[in-house]
Amino acid sequence: MADDKLYNDIPGTIVFDSDMAAKGFHLNQFCISLRMQANRDAYKADPEGYIDRYPMSAEQREAALNQQWNRLLELGGNIYYSSKLAAFHGINFQELAGLMTGMGSTAYREMMLNGGRSIEGNREKSEWQDN
Repeated sequence: MADDKLYNDIPGTIVFDSDMAAKGFHLNQFCISLRMQANRDAYKADPEGYIDRYPMSAEQREAALNQQWNRLLELGGNIYYSSKLAAFHGINFQELAGLMTGMGSTAYREMMLNGGRSIEGNREKSEWQDN
């Protein structure tokens, strides 16, 4: 993946582009497979055996098995596909966003109802003092 993309400077954001789609293809195929009850049942019965059906990297496999939500995105996961895995674990989308931001679902909901994250200090990573 090229690091020279201008949008890689957006803080707190992983852009799901064609490079990420290629990187996360099998991870996303695993996640989206969980939309079907038979697949959820198979995954519940044998998580490691089921996930082995998808030729993911060791890092992707570990992140999926250990519910490392932000890591899934770093490894090419699509948030909408990853949310299928979260739903399997009883986590709705608002709760998932709260977990991923570290805010918790209530604080996340309040932030979104109040207009979302402030743009000040969040346009580019170069605005951050510790960068």
